Amino acid sequence: MNICTSEIRTLICTLIRTFAHLKSAHQNMSPQKIISLLPAATEIVCALGLEENLVGRSHECDFPVSVKQLPVCSEANFPDGMSSLDIDKKVKELLSDALSVYTVKREKIKELGPDVVITQAQCEVCAVSLKEVEEALENYLDKQARIVSLQPNSLDDIFDNIREVANALNVKANGDKLIEDLQERVDIVRHKLKFIENKPTVACIEWLEPLMVSGNWVPELVSIAGGTSVLTEAGKHSPFVQWVDIQLQDPEIIIVMPCGFSIERTMKEMDLLLQLPSFADLQAIKNNRLYITDGNQYFNRPGPRIVDSIEILAEIIHPKQFIFGYEGDGWIRFAV
Repeated sequence: MNICTSEIRTLICTLIRTFAHLKSAHQNMSPQKIISLLPAATEIVCALGLEENLVGRSHECDFPVSVKQLPVCSEANFPDGMSSLDIDKKVKELLSDALSVYTVKREKIKELGPDVVITQAQCEVCAVSLKEVEEALENYLDKQARIVSLQPNSLDDIFDNIREVANALNVKANGDKLIEDLQERVDIVRHKLKFIENKPTVACIEWLEPLMVSGNWVPELVSIAGGTSVLTEAGKHSPFVQWVDIQLQDPEIIIVMPCGFSIERTMKEMDLLLQLPSFADLQAIKNNRLYITDGNQYFNRPGPRIVDSIEILAEIIHPKQFIFGYEGDGWIRFAV
């Protein structure tokens, strides 16, 4: 059987293309080494079933607990144990001097050799930023690593971020399933409140000194849980407010959820609220509707447990309709 030269060339080209396609497919399917510089991203990766692919984390990543054994790839440029006011002053001082709030450990990241690094561009105060990661890793790693940057401002954004991470890590089906499960839980809360007309006003305190109320996705979460958020707008950054602003609103419910603070940490600074003028005269205080939540583990983390945050709010705002079991761990009632 005679085969002409052109046919041989065609056959060779076809084999080369097939080999290249198979090689690319194999690389895409092979396990990717992941470094997460954001607690919410770490939770997303684990919820997608890829915890074993994580090779490094940020200094703040602590859930699931098993990730604490991973090498730490970042650090804060201020000491632990500072008061709310001192933290605020230190952060503003760093930013005004064009310095970073966090440091990326370049040598450690280079040693770990990640394929994917996940960070954020939402807030340079909350976690390592995209700019910091890009500057730290530019022309520094021995191989090209893909940087995935998350920037959520709403619940839909958080779900989109989960989808983005899933796609980047080649587990699209896992991402779709996770989002479907989370949305089903949100729908359960919405459905149960469908005919509830009472939507009490809620002030969510994100920082104690100076006073800040929770923005971004929190007002939307409050709305889903059957409340009406005051002094803030869904999708907008958290604003600083004056105490008189809260007094004028006189919210029916006050929920304290400082960014990065556990319930125990927040308890240490509750006097900052209790000592404010006429604090006891607010209707929320008179009706024993002052609450503290674990802002660090729930509300400040735009990952899978943001739906837990909705369920926590539902328990607080409409206790007769919801008992999810978060009381004592995710939130407590604070008696004045």
